[in-house]
Amino acid sequence: MEPGFHLRFDPPTDDLADFVESIGTFHNNLPNDKEIVVLPDGRVDLFFWKQPGEPIRIILIGLETEPEQRFVPPGVMAYVISFKPLAVEYILKYPIAAIVNTARELNNDFWDLDFTEFTDFNSFYQKISDKVISLLPEFVDERKRRLFQMIYTSSGEMPVSELSDKTGWSSRQINRYFNQWLGLSLKAYCTILRFRASLSHIARGKLFPKLSFSDQNHFIKQVKKFSGVVPKELNKNKNDRFVLLSVLKRS
Repeated sequence: MEPGFHLRFDPPTDDLADFVESIGTFHNNLPNDKEIVVLPDGRVDLFFWKQPGEPIRIILIGLETEPEQRFVPPGVMAYVISFKPLAVEYILKYPIAAIVNTARELNNDFWDLDFTEFTDFNSFYQKISDKVISLLPEFVDERKRRLFQMIYTSSGEMPVSELSDKTGWSSRQINRYFNQWLGLSLKAYCTILRFRASLSHIARGKLFPKLSFSDQNHFIKQVKKFSGVVPKELNKNKNDRFVLLSVLKRS
């Protein structure tokens, strides 16, 4: 990662694993804007964004289906909790279908969190974990829990028909749920997870992952669709602008 731009992403505690994928932070200590390209990764991000001289902003970012170039101004300190889709219904408790490829700014009193208490990453990790734990539901539909577990463990490669059979939930009902709560079909979401799985291969220089792409051309088209560049260019990751790939290279 470029010196002066610091980032960290840690996994959640085991009791949050069905709902949270990671908890992280980044800080731009550079004298200039830091260019980053956000890639579709199947997560729903809740940002606590602090820019010098401005009040804290709390921003909920929906699922992405295309790459987006952004610029992080100098001095920005941000904390983020990245949710798995199951959290949309059970933790956030409202649909995000309307914010695919966009974001919604939330009130500063969201969840009654005090940003001034986030003195460092460890304090944020503990306080945001405690808050989400307090919001955990007493009941979760086991069909949905199993569905998302299988989608994640298979990196989106399990066929819809098989997911339906193993959850006892019809494909029509699953797609209705996905479109209502997330704004995407199940197939579209699985395609994003499959692209994301390919990133760990690309980060290691393997430009044709052994995933269920029909051929090299299909793979290149999918990577370009979701990243804006071909696999070879993505692997180069000039100026560490593809932050997700930078994280994978370090892991």
